[in-house]
Amino acid sequence: MAKSRGHALRTFVLRRLLLMIPTLLGITVVVFLLCQLVPGGPIDQMKMRLAGAQGVGEVGGGHATAAISSTDIPEEQLLALKAYYGFDQPIPLRYLNYLKQLVHLDLGESTRYSQPVIDLIVQRFPISIYFGIITTLITYAVCIPLGIFKALHHRSLFDVLSSLVIFIGYAIPGYALGGVLLSLLAVKLNLFPLSGFQSSDFASLSFTAKIADRLHHTALPLICYCIGLFAVMTTLMKNSLMENMSADYVKTALAKGLSWPKAVYGHAVRNSLIPLATSFGNSISLILAGSLLIERVFGIPGLGLLFFDSIQARDYPVVMGFTVLSSTLLLIGNLLSDLCVALVDPRVRFGE
Repeated sequence: MAKSRGHALRTFVLRRLLLMIPTLLGITVVVFLLCQLVPGGPIDQMKMRLAGAQGVGEVGGGHATAAISSTDIPEEQLLALKAYYGFDQPIPLRYLNYLKQLVHLDLGESTRYSQPVIDLIVQRFPISIYFGIITTLITYAVCIPLGIFKALHHRSLFDVLSSLVIFIGYAIPGYALGGVLLSLLAVKLNLFPLSGFQSSDFASLSFTAKIADRLHHTALPLICYCIGLFAVMTTLMKNSLMENMSADYVKTALAKGLSWPKAVYGHAVRNSLIPLATSFGNSISLILAGSLLIERVFGIPGLGLLFFDSIQARDYPVVMGFTVLSSTLLLIGNLLSDLCVALVDPRVRFGE
């Protein structure tokens, strides 16, 4: 039986991995076409710099457009630039060339930083992982017990007050809350740093001082990361548990002499974890990719800020690299969600 289940699990995972390939190809096709058709590419950026225009990437403005159109690059140099960036080839051929590079894990070279895209992602990815893992652990460690407690004490004073606080926090976007926290706690009270992931003298600090400095820079962004997830996960856990506590199988367990705590914690709670398990993989994949607005507000040099700056600068290789990474994480997250559901729900059979 266990051998058959293991074979079914391997077949399921292999089938899902194979389905990721056409899905990822479809995503890259759409984003690649957008990158090729949207104005403001590296050649336009060069024209703007030659014209002395300010605000790199703001091609949509009238002054920027006039500056580009009034800047003439010699025809020979223009042809050389198009050949260098691959714009002298048809779009389908450019995409095929990109796929060939992608197969060899070559994401191209950034037009802004003049570095390989994979190196930029490797430099920024640990920071996004740092915030993503901590956010996920705190969210599930707090929201699951809180949701259980609220379900067991439904309509109590604690339930009403906690729901009020949670939904007020949910109504405030994380990046907007970040601006408020910076204004109050960093600017006025000078309790937290304004931006960055660590202090300028971080390398010279002792081990304990490095931990304290990192926590000092982490506190405010972490609040903004968690605030939106808290309401969703807590409410999901509470409502799911309340529904399961009124289910027939719990009443049957109580009728057979099982105590109320054992019926709730032994049966209802486990079934109530299924909706949370469904969103577990997606939550991890989205958080690991970074929040571009939160990282922008706090000046955190993670993947989100890299993506934001690359869009402004029309750095298409970085945009494509981020798209490939985030899409892959999302697809893997969906697979993890299915596996988590199978872990908490014994009714799930991969072979069926």
